[in-house]
Amino acid sequence: MSETSVVRARFCPSPTGTPHVGLIRTALFNWAFARHNQGQLVFRIEDTDAARDSQESYEQLLDGLRWLGIDWDEGPEAGGEYGPYRQSERRAIYADVAAKLLEAGELYEAFSTNEEVEARRKAAGLDPKLGYDNFDRDLTGEQIAAFRAEGRAPVLRLRMPDTDLGWTDLVRGDINFPANTIPDPVLVRANGEPLYTLTNPVDDALMKITHVLRGEDLLPSTPRQLALYAALERVGVAEFTPRFGHLPYVMGEGNKKLSKRDPSSNLFNYRDRGFIREGLLNYLALLGWSIADDRDVFSVEEMIAAFDVTKVSANPARFDLKKAEAINGTHVRALPAAEFVTRVTPYLVTAGVLPESPNEQQLARLDAIAPLVQERVTVLSDAAPMVRFLFTDEDAFAPEEDAAAKNLGEAAQPVLTAAVEALEALPSWETEAIEQALKDALVDGLGLKPRKAFAPVRVAVTGRTVSPPLYESMELLGRDVSLGRLRRALAG
Repeated sequence: MSETSVVRARFCPSPTGTPHVGLIRTALFNWAFARHNQGQLVFRIEDTDAARDSQESYEQLLDGLRWLGIDWDEGPEAGGEYGPYRQSERRAIYADVAAKLLEAGELYEAFSTNEEVEARRKAAGLDPKLGYDNFDRDLTGEQIAAFRAEGRAPVLRLRMPDTDLGWTDLVRGDINFPANTIPDPVLVRANGEPLYTLTNPVDDALMKITHVLRGEDLLPSTPRQLALYAALERVGVAEFTPRFGHLPYVMGEGNKKLSKRDPSSNLFNYRDRGFIREGLLNYLALLGWSIADDRDVFSVEEMIAAFDVTKVSANPARFDLKKAEAINGTHVRALPAAEFVTRVTPYLVTAGVLPESPNEQQLARLDAIAPLVQERVTVLSDAAPMVRFLFTDEDAFAPEEDAAAKNLGEAAQPVLTAAVEALEALPSWETEAIEQALKDALVDGLGLKPRKAFAPVRVAVTGRTVSPPLYESMELLGRDVSLGRLRRALAG
């Protein structure tokens, strides 16, 4: 491959289950790599496992990538000159390539059963778990005919070279597998079904993929792929062998690989909680890469401008939810106020705080409270319990039980009484006036520390111990509602 070639990266998931954050991290790194190099990203669906693949999972993949803004230049819904981009629609291509390789002697028919291989290994005093022993490489025509007469159908195996297989990994540096340590792999099953060992490199070759960035769990398969690329070049299917980079594992709790069954691996759990695209992509980028040693927060655009795959760490990356939330909160606070309102509104609707079509008064209240809430949330769903008090009908309003039990008992009576008296006397219902009246009555008048003074008022008015700023909240609620809630709390 010449140095002037256009970079072509690819993302080729299997549509099984819901999208996993480790899978999305791989998509992000390929996307950033392609965009950084003014190259192209090919999105390909590896859906040849009919028992596990599903249309629902495929649609979830598209949904997740669209939400995150990870776009592709070729693939489903984008088209391209190397389609189709679903492996299930490429079976004729694989059959044709396999036939070329077989005819050229790069593949050979193998009839040995697993039991026969194990028996031969044991007879030679070797560990039967060593795998296939390359026995069928040089079968005679008579042996092949005899096997066929028994009704045996052969698998097709790739003839591995008798030389070392190595490459310079973009992430891990020089890697070498000594000669004769990798058995000849099966590329096509006895029933004619092509395996991943064939389909993946064939697709990459025909789609002219220049760089393969993938998880480190696939590293052991790379020597087989290098051998197959060489064979594909010899039969005129491939023009070159791509560069490989193996990305680090994403680890979960207890330093175990983050499994699909772990709830923290499910991409949509983060969207449901109110992570925003900018925050989640920023955090996923940190799972193996950093923009600078002393900097964790950056935009998607800054990532693309700085992304260098050779700077990706080879060490496993641990998914830290608290850090993910903190980074997301930073991005939430950086949103323009109007954008925050747009993004938070669906979460308020889902939580039943707002109706599907809010009225003008509700929208005005939301616009007014939004900047105060924006400073206090890490994920968008945090906003719902914070602002519910502003949108609840008075006959349905009640403080949270725990908050009421701790802050609205008998000891709070003098505080609430003083607050009502001070507020009733106010000529104007504005934030500064409310603040001054309550401080005069509760801190100066009753000699209370601010925490003790204002907690009962906050719980009586907002229903919670954590809320947007109290005085601004009371101004938005209005004099009648605020005083009505304080009197109700006083009455018990």
